[in-house]
Amino acid sequence: MNTLKTLGILAGISLLTACSEPKKETTILVTNKLDKERTFETVSVTKDFLKVDDLTGLGIRELKSGTLLVTQSVDNDGDGILDELLFQPTIAPNSEQKYEIVPIDKEAQPTAPEYCYSRFVPERTDDYTWENNRVAFRVYGPTAQKMIEDKVPGGTLSSGVDAWLKKVEYPIINKWYKETLDGTGNYHEDTGEGLDDFHVGVSRGVGGMAVRQDTAYHLSKNYTTWRTITTGPIRTSFYLEYENWDAGGKLIKESKIISLDLGNNFSKFDVSLEGSNEVSAGLTLHEKDGEVTGNPDKGWVSYWQPHGDSELGTAIVAPKSTFIGFEKYDIETKDLSNAYAHLKVENNKTVYYAGFGWKESGQFSSQQEWEAYLDEFSTKINNPLVVTLTP
Repeated sequence: MNTLKTLGILAGISLLTACSEPKKETTILVTNKLDKERTFETVSVTKDFLKVDDLTGLGIRELKSGTLLVTQSVDNDGDGILDELLFQPTIAPNSEQKYEIVPIDKEAQPTAPEYCYSRFVPERTDDYTWENNRVAFRVYGPTAQKMIEDKVPGGTLSSGVDAWLKKVEYPIINKWYKETLDGTGNYHEDTGEGLDDFHVGVSRGVGGMAVRQDTAYHLSKNYTTWRTITTGPIRTSFYLEYENWDAGGKLIKESKIISLDLGNNFSKFDVSLEGSNEVSAGLTLHEKDGEVTGNPDKGWVSYWQPHGDSELGTAIVAPKSTFIGFEKYDIETKDLSNAYAHLKVENNKTVYYAGFGWKESGQFSSQQEWEAYLDEFSTKINNPLVVTLTP
């Protein structure tokens, strides 16, 4: 047999062997370095991290048990290409788990209720509202602002964040709006699911921003642009942009991505801000009959207050590298008294978390339980799960 023929046969054998060998799956290791179990924490893996060209049709399987996990794929920039794959593992204290990235048919992918939801609400002026299985929020748009400026009833001029006090896991946004608008209900009244009785006005609500100049706080107006990024079983996120605004002679340019994950009481605010190297995120003091507390070492400020026939805790939590301090700002002007967390802005970016716990929901029975949750939440965001590719 001549040499060329022999080489051709060997090459064919090699190709057949390569084709018959099973493809080796990509494996990742998730490590929990804390002495407490980690649940309802979202892990994100990107196609660059996984060294793949496309995330379409990929799932995540726990290596030890062979169990497929619920996942959510996200296109962050709206270009039609998936950017990250989300999942929420359960990791025991001081331990690690291995997971395989596997091709999976859509029919085989585990499903879960899509509790993480948000949308623009044109039927109620131009609210943008979001929720998960524990909490709900809303902010106000340019039409609501113009109504106030034109002295048209029903508008809202505020960049504060409203809290919708829900006490059921299932989504309520569409239901509450529909019932209120068609007259079959009213989301200002509790019929068993919760209600919206949280006053915002021009206050910061739960996490609205301000820039301090000397002793005064300056505020933006309503958002001007919105874009829904994702909704699903694990996360909802969206983009907001604001008209440039004046803060005591500083021109502020502001936009943000807000996200809310399953099982969390806090929305995450990823803020892009030009014009100041410090920003403050606030909590309205309402009737000033509650208690402002804070923990500089943990990076949080909280306001626990009487609320109707119940009690309510609101809070700002930030990474310790971002959190500068906190302040109770109390003045006579209506709605301008807030508890503020002061935050660093580095490279025109800052991150913080804002949320609440309503005693009536059954999630927290006391101020002590609420503040223990803040300590634990802070510990987790400052010690995130570590994700690595394994050989």
